[in-house]
Amino acid sequence: MNPIQAPFPATRLRRTRQNEGIRGLVRENALSTADLIWPLFVRSGEGVSEEIASMPGVFRRSVDRMVDAAREAHELGIGAICIFPYTGIEERTEDCAGAWDPENHANRAIRAIREAVPDMVIMTDVALDTYNINGHDGFVVDGEIVNDRTVEALVKMALSQARAGADIIGPSDMMDGRIGAIRQALEAEGHQNVMIQSYAAKYASAFYGPFRDAVGASGALTGNKKTYQMDPANSDEALRLVARDLSEGADMVMVKPGLAYLDICRRVKDAFGAPTFAYQVSGEYSMIKAAAAQGMIDEERVMMESLMAFKRAGCDGILTYFAPMAARILG
Repeated sequence: MNPIQAPFPATRLRRTRQNEGIRGLVRENALSTADLIWPLFVRSGEGVSEEIASMPGVFRRSVDRMVDAAREAHELGIGAICIFPYTGIEERTEDCAGAWDPENHANRAIRAIREAVPDMVIMTDVALDTYNINGHDGFVVDGEIVNDRTVEALVKMALSQARAGADIIGPSDMMDGRIGAIRQALEAEGHQNVMIQSYAAKYASAFYGPFRDAVGASGALTGNKKTYQMDPANSDEALRLVARDLSEGADMVMVKPGLAYLDICRRVKDAFGAPTFAYQVSGEYSMIKAAAAQGMIDEERVMMESLMAFKRAGCDGILTYFAPMAARILG
C-alpha cells in the first residue's frame, strides 16, 4: 500500500488524533468481549477455589465453581471458555488412561457447564501432559516421545470430550497427523459439528512456567518438549504446520505463545485467511501482574494495550486470563 497524501501543511496527521471522538472514527482495530476466551482450570473436590501462587487472580476450581465461573463469563459477554484439568501426581499414570475417562474433571465440567449455561462455547485441551506421569504431551518410550501411539490416545481423548458436549476440540500436543485422525474419528462417530482448533504453531517456550504449576505438570516433567514443540527461531515452519493442519480438517488455528510471536500471527492470517487465534500465555500474564504489583506499570492500560496488539496482528480471538477484567472494562 502506498498512501497518497499532500505535503505539509496541507496534510497534518495530528488532525485525526485531536480528541477521543475523532480518534474513534478513524480507529483501525477494535477489541470486544466477543474476542475473548477465558482459560479455566478444573480440579477435584467440591466448593474449591484455590488461587495459583504463580498466577495471581487465577484459580483452580472444582466443577461446581467452574459452573459459577461460566455463569460469570456469560454475564460479562464472554462467549467462550477453555477448560484445562489440574491433576496431582497421584492421578497420573504411564498409560494416561485418565485422559479419556468420561468421568475425569474436564469431562464432568463440560457436562455441568453445558447444562447450566447452554449458550457458552466450550473449548478443550487435547494433550496427555496433565495425565502423564512424565509430564509430556505424548507417551514416552525409552526416552522418546512417540508419535503414532500418542495420536491414537489423542483420538480417544477428543472423542470423550465431544461426547461430553465440547464445541471446540483443541489439540495442543504438536504430534504429526493428529488433526486428520481426530477429524476422521469425529466424523465417523457423528460429531460432524464439533470444531477443531489446532495449536498449529506452538513453540517450545519459556513463557509456560506458571501454566505448568496450574495443571500440576511442573514437578512431573522430565526433560523438555523441544522434539515436538517448535523452535522459537523458526517462522516459515509455522506456515507449513498451519497449512498441514488446515488441509487435515482444522477449522481454526492457534499461535502460542502470543505477544512474543505476533509476527507469526500476522504471517498466518495474511497467508491463509483462516480463523486465527493466539494465547496470551501464563508467563505473559504473570509478568504484567508482577510489574503492576510493584507499581512499575498501569495494569489496566498495559493489559488492554497488549490485547489490542493481538487484534492489530490479525487475530480473530484471544485466549487470556485477563478476560473477565478486560470484559468489565469493555462492558
